[in-house]
Formats: sequence, structure tokens, C-alpha cells
Amino acid sequence: MALTTLTARVDEKDKSNFDRFCSNVGLNTSTAINLFVKAVLRENRIPFEIAQTPDPFFSEANIAYVKKSVQELRNGKGAVHELIEVDDE
Repeated sequence: MALTTLTARVDEKDKSNFDRFCSNVGLNTSTAINLFVKAVLRENRIPFEIAQTPDPFFSEANIAYVKKSVQELRNGKGAVHELIEVDDE
């Protein structure tokens, strides 16, 4: 069986964590990826559920808070202020 190289771009931190995980379970990265490829081909699908993590901004509680705040602003309550930028990192 002829082998070929598969190249994928992955976040450096994710790759490091994945390499560490593979090592902890007795695999190398190449073997783990080959297991994934074989499972996809055998099952003809991604072999696990892919679920989108809900955005907490759109939670019912937050939407209710935003609607209440908008109503307060329409009723003349509130104050104008400068936008404060905060770095995430």
C-alpha cells in the first residue's frame, strides 16, 4: 500500500495538546489521525456528533436583559458614555 502525506493547518497550542494527549494514550499523532480517517471511511460519516456551542449572548436571560435595557433607554433612562475597549488577552 502506497502512503502519502496529509498536511493540515492547526493552532500551535491545539497541536501541542493533541500530541500530548496522543502520547498519554500510547499513540503518535500520525496513528491517531489514521484512526480518524479509517473511522470516517468505515462509517461514511464523521464518527462523532458535531454540536455547535450556543452563544451565551443569545440566552433567554440575556435577551430579556437587553430588551429591558432598550426599553429603559427609550423611556429616557440611561446615560451616554465613551466606549471602553478591553483587550481579551
